[in-house]
Amino acid sequence: MPKIPSDTFSKQLKGGNIPPAIYLYGEEDVLKDEAVRAVLDRVVDPGLRDFNYDQRSASQLDPEAVETLCNTLPMMADRRLVVIREIEAWQKRARAKAAIIRYLEQPAAETVLVLVQAASRKEDDRSDADPDLLRLTSAVQLERLPPRLAEKWVQKRAEERGIRFAPEAVAHLVKAVDGDLGAARSELDKLAGLGGEAPVTLEQLAASLGIRHGETATDWCDAVLEDQAGSAASILPPLLSQPGVSGVGLLTQLGTQLIGLGVARALYDRGMRAGNLERGIRDTLLRVRPPARLDYRGSAQRWSGLVEAWPAARIDAAIGAARRADVRFKSTTLADERGILVDLIMQLAPLAGAAT
Repeated sequence: MPKIPSDTFSKQLKGGNIPPAIYLYGEEDVLKDEAVRAVLDRVVDPGLRDFNYDQRSASQLDPEAVETLCNTLPMMADRRLVVIREIEAWQKRARAKAAIIRYLEQPAAETVLVLVQAASRKEDDRSDADPDLLRLTSAVQLERLPPRLAEKWVQKRAEERGIRFAPEAVAHLVKAVDGDLGAARSELDKLAGLGGEAPVTLEQLAASLGIRHGETATDWCDAVLEDQAGSAASILPPLLSQPGVSGVGLLTQLGTQLIGLGVARALYDRGMRAGNLERGIRDTLLRVRPPARLDYRGSAQRWSGLVEAWPAARIDAAIGAARRADVRFKSTTLADERGILVDLIMQLAPLAGAAT
């Protein structure tokens, strides 16, 4: 079966068009949870959920349990819902998966089956969609939202919690959590617990997050790439003091940006410009699927806007400097994280405009 775009899937659900077998996969687990809730609301009456709604983990199912779950008839209703999570636990030849494949060849009309594949961890190389499930289900890929859509998501979820934001606050929240909807949801829950009817100001949000406006990891990378060495260096002390932020993490994020710029420059040197360049970068990201959390559309726009200031020789030199910084992080105790990153900033800054 062809994959269903996420927005088309949402429209189908609202119209009551529920496929018999749905496969949710991709990077954004929060959107998968919301999709499951949307299907549940459409398929099962709240008063009958104890009888007509089952949710299980794939690792706990044997073939007999799979067959029973999927073929049990609904009670006092037309359909029942079965949700099986963590299907990435099934190996290619798992007996339970084989039972699911057999069921999907001829699914029961009285059952809606939702299969949920969790986002892969950094150390997990099993991030691709299952080809058998793609073939036999209505598959929906739920990836990380670009900043504009993430801001709309945050705004809508804030309104549901009775939270109002002052201008720029929503954008800061999305940037501070690096587009992670799970982290954004946690922050909204904290803000909802504080009560009050006045809009949450940028300053109040920054205090709650512990991250001031302009002092996120994204802001730091932007400053480095835009040759704002002074700003990049001044951001480091408060940035490195934030929970979960490390010099190695910042270096990794910057390295990803430099490699992306390298891709953009290669396409630029082949004659791509403007919209064609952005599409070329985005197509490359979709083909390669880098493990880093990236907004493909936003990254394509960002790199295409910077590419003229970053000739290939400059990018190569910058990547080399980043590698040396990585070695210093792993092998020296003579310089702290801030010192190593400031040295890197200074090494990159003089390169601006040196290679043309």
